[in-house]
Amino acid sequence: MPTPKTTTKRLTDGQLAYETKRAAKAGMSLDKWLGSKQRQQEADAKAKLKAAEAAKPPKPPGFFGRLLERAQRPFGS
Repeated sequence: MPTPKTTTKRLTDGQLAYETKRAAKAGMSLDKWLGSKQRQQEADAKAKLKAAEAAKPPKPPGFFGRLLERAQRPFGS
């Protein structure tokens, strides 16, 4: 059984047999299965990174931003 070229790490015999069974169950070739699995992992990592960026608090206004905000306030404040 040839090893797929799309993997970045070498699979053991047990892992290769397991992935072959899963690919057959999904109706795909082993290369397609491992490729789709790799793409899914990359998409998950990208989504986690995007969620972490969105969770960062907004940056406080700089000097000019504070100056403009203060200039727009009424005099009594």
